[in-house]
Amino acid sequence: MDLTKQPPRRPTNSSVAGIVGVARMIDKARAHNEEMIGQYLYGSDSGLDRRILRFLGVSAQDFTRAVNQKDDSEIGHWVIDQSKKTLGEIEAFNRLETNRMPEDDWHIELLKNRVKKYAPDRTDIKTVFGSIELDDWGTFWPVDLQVGPPRSPYDRNVAGLFGIARMADKARASSCEKNGVYKYGQYSPFDVYLLELLDIEDEKFQQTAIDNPNDLELGEWILLNTAADSDRISTWNHQALHFGLQPAIESTPDKSYLDYFNRENFDSRRSIVAPDNQYVQNWLDLMDYDDQNSFGILDLARRAPRSPYNRDAGGLVHLARLIDKGRAFNSNTLGGYWYGKDSAIDRYILDFLEISIDEFTQQLQKLPTDHQIVEWLMKRTPKNENQIEQYNQELVDLGPQNARSWSFLHDRIRQLDPTRNDVETFFDLMVLSDQKTFQFP
Repeated sequence: MDLTKQPPRRPTNSSVAGIVGVARMIDKARAHNEEMIGQYLYGSDSGLDRRILRFLGVSAQDFTRAVNQKDDSEIGHWVIDQSKKTLGEIEAFNRLETNRMPEDDWHIELLKNRVKKYAPDRTDIKTVFGSIELDDWGTFWPVDLQVGPPRSPYDRNVAGLFGIARMADKARASSCEKNGVYKYGQYSPFDVYLLELLDIEDEKFQQTAIDNPNDLELGEWILLNTAADSDRISTWNHQALHFGLQPAIESTPDKSYLDYFNRENFDSRRSIVAPDNQYVQNWLDLMDYDDQNSFGILDLARRAPRSPYNRDAGGLVHLARLIDKGRAFNSNTLGGYWYGKDSAIDRYILDFLEISIDEFTQQLQKLPTDHQIVEWLMKRTPKNENQIEQYNQELVDLGPQNARSWSFLHDRIRQLDPTRNDVETFFDLMVLSDQKTFQFP
């Protein structure tokens, strides 16, 4: 979970083990593990986390490890098993934390400042939880689509549905009057179709999206309060992958938006937006391409970088992938990928090329094509064919060298696909991770 893009779940959320704050702490632990925790404090650095962990009798290290291995339901059972707390003890803890007031001048002033900034007309926000939730909400609900696109239509982090996260971004931006060229609700055929599936009015969805800036909580609301069920979700996701592939059909006046999704309309739009792009196969692809092209970005939250095996850039494995990650880094769209000093494989190729990550990143800002990057690299640090071939072979064969590295690789494979027992190199692990991250039903 990327807590630079959304808040963790509310502290009042007791969906895990029936204990307030545990769901929130899970989100922060996941973000901590993925190095995407942003401004948030976790574990011993957080007063709330310390109180929860003390109540549970669990260390931050053990909780972090459990989060890395279990889903929410499993963590809930694990927490109860570890803590041995009774229902009465849990209820008492929940009351204590829910009603906790700021205990020192700094926290009292913090609450006042948050109310003044985000909700000056509110007089009911007095507790620590109220202060935290207001800050989460005020920080993350506004979306500005004038400076960047909404999320990919392929994003299924909200209720498992294609397009919901994107529609939520547009709904929030529309409320801020910062939706740019993007259309929301009745002005978007895609939204109209999706809102009809959910059986919800656009104004109701918009307010719900504003009230719930956390994807998991928005998804829970949708599953509980709309017509979305497993069958409808599966049907919608399947249909969405085929938007733009069907011939024109005769639509009825109340379903005129269906005209938007036919093959003729899609081909016409693709010829304008992406005439030479062979990877744009349906409307979702086209929206993704249009988003990135409009803002001049490469977004690795939408698609994987090129394969580490790709040799299109100078005949070097991993260089094309490094270029993709570098361009994404420059546009702050790196997603869950590691780049430069944070990636051992990146460091390997940079050492071979005898160049610093800072210089490489700067050149990516100046040179827009692979060819220009390769030309610059070969002039700066020329490599002959034998050197390149030796480098390629070493990197392709690179795998764990010690017990710790093997443990990392095996743990990662178990998370991605426990049926795979053929992955023994880091390149194969990257390919598997890309496939699982961006696979579609």
